[in-house]
Amino acid sequence: MKIMSFNLLCANWPARTPLVIRTIYNADPDLLGVQEAHIGWMHALRACLPDYASVGVGRNDGKEAGEFSAVFYKKDKFELLDSGSFWLSETPEKPGKGWDAACIRICSWAKLQEKDSGKVLVHLNTHLDHRGETAMQKGAELVASRGTEIAAGHPAFFTGDFNVTPDSAPYAAVIAGGFKDCSLLAATTDHGVTFHDFENPDYDGAIIDYVFCKGDVKVNDFCVIRNTIDGALPSDHYPVIADVEI
Repeated sequence: MKIMSFNLLCANWPARTPLVIRTIYNADPDLLGVQEAHIGWMHALRACLPDYASVGVGRNDGKEAGEFSAVFYKKDKFELLDSGSFWLSETPEKPGKGWDAACIRICSWAKLQEKDSGKVLVHLNTHLDHRGETAMQKGAELVASRGTEIAAGHPAFFTGDFNVTPDSAPYAAVIAGGFKDCSLLAATTDHGVTFHDFENPDYDGAIIDYVFCKGDVKVNDFCVIRNTIDGALPSDHYPVIADVEI
């Protein structure tokens, strides 16, 4: 199966919707974690991706306000067993900022059963804070620990825009929590930048988008998707995708 992470970018979303939708169709992921997906994006994705169902809530109120960190999954391949969301804060069960965060941050997850094999997996998806160092660290630790509890021994995948590079403490916290970076496990891999700021010539870019895995998982391929659509980039992030087996 293919697992994709894609920061869609809130700004100027209507003009970029066709680019984002075509990028997703071309990649054809079985599971997709999106970041910066406000309710406008969610309506567009749900309307234009009829093969997928989704879970997730707006981070501001637990309903529709604010950005979603939603999980999309192919309806013909998976049955939804359970799902939920929690906030990256000292009070994970209710909306609110955590620690020194600049923004409210949320993690949404889905426990899914593959219809053909009967195997169960968990997909978690989040967007870490971009300023608060404590919030980044504690948020990464919280998702890794909660993910382990939710997975309960089943394979787990953790996608997201982490706003930190692989040499950072939050990245190390995810690894310490038992997750592995799919880009380091793949037989064929791509270690290129994922945030490019629309290929700004004054910016070198950075690796801040990830697909992590935990449990009995084989990673065949990991790719940063740099394709343009009609010469235009769909977002200021390149999506990343891992081809895996469980």
